[in-house]
Amino acid sequence: MAFLTSNTPLDVVKHFVLIAVAGLLLVLGFFYVYLPMSTHHGETITVPKVTGMNVADLEAYLDERNLNYFVDDSSYSPNIRPFTVLVQDPAPGEKVKEGRKIYLQVSMKNPPVIKMPKLTDGSSKNAMLILKSYDLVVGQIQLVPDLASGAVLKQLVNGKEIAAGAPIAKGTKVDLVVGDGQGNQTFAVPNLINMPEDEAITLLVGQGLQKGEVFEQPAADGQTPGTVVRQRPTPGPDATIRMGQLVDIWVAK
Repeated sequence: MAFLTSNTPLDVVKHFVLIAVAGLLLVLGFFYVYLPMSTHHGETITVPKVTGMNVADLEAYLDERNLNYFVDDSSYSPNIRPFTVLVQDPAPGEKVKEGRKIYLQVSMKNPPVIKMPKLTDGSSKNAMLILKSYDLVVGQIQLVPDLASGAVLKQLVNGKEIAAGAPIAKGTKVDLVVGDGQGNQTFAVPNLINMPEDEAITLLVGQGLQKGEVFEQPAADGQTPGTVVRQRPTPGPDATIRMGQLVDIWVAK
């Protein structure tokens, strides 16, 4: 007890030093001994791979590893079983503390409903790109007589027209009715026989027809070189042709 008495100024200094050392030891012991022991400081867990697993199986699986999970996003794919884990964060193999939440993206049971895009009046090629971007499926493409070659005339779901803006589930198959560029107007086959080649071609274009193959053959008796001596389809009282069709000609040389 004599050591604790303060008979001299030196004794007072000693007492302050002892108190300071004791306080420092308590602080160091709290931060470097007690806290690490109570919080398992420095102990980590390797994140397991849970992608591909069903959410129903995660509770017990992650409990065994002292981890938790939280579903914060979802998406739909017709080829993936519902409630399958698609993405996880943190990634497999990362080191985390006990009790850490793993954030998940899972597949939905039902496809989300969106608004049907407008495909009509555009090209069929562009319509296919739009359907893909909307996660819709390109169904049958039906060609019908129409001068608008490759243009989408109708958009159908299950055989019925669907208007732009109507609700539609992702993954739905959409059929397209597309113009074949020929139209359905029919008229008599023009007679090109004995016409000069250039005039015959001009007549075809003027009537909405297309020049097909041009064949050459030696001029026979009575035939003028450079004129049409044969054509396909052949003209006649009952011969008809549809706008946009091809006409082949044979020219005398």
